[in-house]
Amino acid sequence: MRLSTRGRYGLKAMFQLAIHYGEGPIPLNSIASAQNISENYLEQLVSTLRKEGLLNSVRGAQGGYMLAKAPSEITVGNILRALEGDMAPADCVVEDFSGCEREENCVTKVVWKRMKDSINQVIDSISLQDMLNEKAKMELEKREA
Repeated sequence: MRLSTRGRYGLKAMFQLAIHYGEGPIPLNSIASAQNISENYLEQLVSTLRKEGLLNSVRGAQGGYMLAKAPSEITVGNILRALEGDMAPADCVVEDFSGCEREENCVTKVVWKRMKDSINQVIDSISLQDMLNEKAKMELEKREA
């Protein structure tokens, strides 16, 4: 399973906003520049993230975007599902799947279900705050080396 650029870039953008949490709105061009993402593409992503209640936007000269909640309250899973949809590796384990004639005897569905559950457990257990903590740890280790 591979994430699209929507999920990867969206997570990077949200992380950039987490770095500046509490500083007020951050302009889109600052986020794009810091994470090396096209500003036009980023506009599409932040629109979706805002609609999902993960971002707030402020218009005007001093405007931009900021997290709608504290970094500890936003998980990687929240972000990826907003941008990518269900993280299931196969359609048959998506919640609203209409069914398959082989479903009752399908051994591979068990595999897909376990994969989906494992993926969800991991992405739901990592918050933006956890990512910030990891960044700080990496910077400390770099300074001590």
